[in-house]
Amino acid sequence: MFKKQKGNVLANAVFLLFAVTATAACADKQSTEVLDGNASDATVIGWMQGFPPAKDKRITQPDSNFFSFPKLRWSVCHMQELLPTATIKRDPYAYRPLPYKLLSSIDDVAFMPLDSQTSMTWKQSLSVNYTDGLLILHNGHIVYEYYSGCLTPHTLHAAMSMTKSITGLLAEILIAEKYLDEQQNVSEVVPELAGSAFADATVRQVMDMTTSLDYSENYADPQADIWKYSYAANPLPKPADYQGPIGYYEYLQTVRKKDQHGQIFGYKTVNSDVLGWILSRVTGLSYQQLVSRYLWQRVGTEHDGLVTVDGLGTAFAGGGISATLRDLARIGQLMLQQGRIDGVQLIPAQAIQSIQQGGDKSAFAKSGYTSLPNASYKSMWWVFHNKHGAYAARGVHGQTIYIDQFADMVIVRLASHPSAGNAANDPTSLPAYQAVAEHLIKQGTQDK
Repeated sequence: MFKKQKGNVLANAVFLLFAVTATAACADKQSTEVLDGNASDATVIGWMQGFPPAKDKRITQPDSNFFSFPKLRWSVCHMQELLPTATIKRDPYAYRPLPYKLLSSIDDVAFMPLDSQTSMTWKQSLSVNYTDGLLILHNGHIVYEYYSGCLTPHTLHAAMSMTKSITGLLAEILIAEKYLDEQQNVSEVVPELAGSAFADATVRQVMDMTTSLDYSENYADPQADIWKYSYAANPLPKPADYQGPIGYYEYLQTVRKKDQHGQIFGYKTVNSDVLGWILSRVTGLSYQQLVSRYLWQRVGTEHDGLVTVDGLGTAFAGGGISATLRDLARIGQLMLQQGRIDGVQLIPAQAIQSIQQGGDKSAFAKSGYTSLPNASYKSMWWVFHNKHGAYAARGVHGQTIYIDQFADMVIVRLASHPSAGNAANDPTSLPAYQAVAEHLIKQGTQDK
């Protein structure tokens, strides 16, 4: 099936911020003066409106602040205008419309935020969490759909680190189809990484981010490794005196090992890009071709997706995908239905079942994610181990594909929260998801 395949800059490095999902310990501290969800709406502010836009309403590249708040509320919908991208092609002949069965009662569903003693309604939570768009599927039908600000049904929105979950799903598919051995050492698959921290890590340890890396993603430290990664990956021409690595792949070869692999979960974006390299090496296909072949063309997407690329055209497997709300919902529904759509097994059920089982809870507990008690991380998906067995793809600024098998529900939220860390919106969003799940279960019972 596959042929083997051989294998100022810092200011613009902000695009790597998409990949970071912060913990409670490193959640952003927001000023009390930050605009609320309504006042910061991109259309209310008027970013990039007019022909031409007014000078004080322009967001351009290579400006260093296009992803600062509140500009990010426009930028998340316009990545292809700010950075080089590759296309994730759909199959127009395989398009599958999503049926509707809208429930107006969802707006009034009430829940108690984890950090409050005052209840909130679902509708109120949308603005509180700076929601650009939200869609709920129940029993295969769209029961709720909401758009705001820069987002429309046909707009591609940055998925941020939900890209990682797509990368992890692709790996699980290739494992199920025997193209990839999760117990192989990385250097056996990608010999170029033999001198790096990843050399003696297994593919599985990379997938579950239990590699031990001497690597810092502390954005407050100008000497942190994430900035060196940014220099390497930046698609713009390098300064004449630049001596560092060029592109994702060259940088990955420089990462050094810290301790023994397999002991502690450590959220490091470089794992995702290593996994992207592994996937391309074993298949001979680019990352965007793999996403297209296994997902976009099979689930009947409505629009092409896109993924940002480095200066060599290598896709950002850790956070570069942009897609429409409905197409991301189709991915969630594929997961919910164990890889089957319209009675056809599109991807191996084994791939999804592996993710649902979750990862090493003890390794996860050692990492200090106090806002996600009893959770784990498996194949770049966050598994909550709650009473509904829910799991999710998550990205900075509030991106979520939340899958609740028990309630037969998929929630997709696209957002542009001023705080990158999900700890800023989890207290409001996680109980809201659970409340809606229970509401839909009750509603389904009444309908019967």
